[in-house]
Amino acid sequence: MDQEKMEILAAGGIDAADALDRMMGSEALLVRFLGRFLEDATYQALCQAVEAGDWEKALMASHTLKGMCGNLSMTELYDLFTRQVALLRAGQPAEAAALMPAIEAAYGRAADAIGRLTAV
Repeated sequence: MDQEKMEILAAGGIDAADALDRMMGSEALLVRFLGRFLEDATYQALCQAVEAGDWEKALMASHTLKGMCGNLSMTELYDLFTRQVALLRAGQPAEAAALMPAIEAAYGRAADAIGRLTAV
């Protein structure tokens, strides 16, 4: 992966070098899995669950997203979902919900980076 692509991903909170290691060096595989991340409905499910105050569904969605982000080396989102999962498990839903603006912003940056990556 060239430096420009790595910088695009870094701007989106994605550790490209680590992600490539996880994908056995295959840029095509990484791009495919990042695209699938954006197609996945779990993020929307999290937003809906938090809005509805359904903390069990929010925990399931946030935990799923934490795993997905960890596997794709999306470090910024992974850290946010790790905190959110811990808060939900600790019975602190208001604090977990308060992370949503930061999650939304980080998700937007990641989505933008993924979109830019496929355009380069």
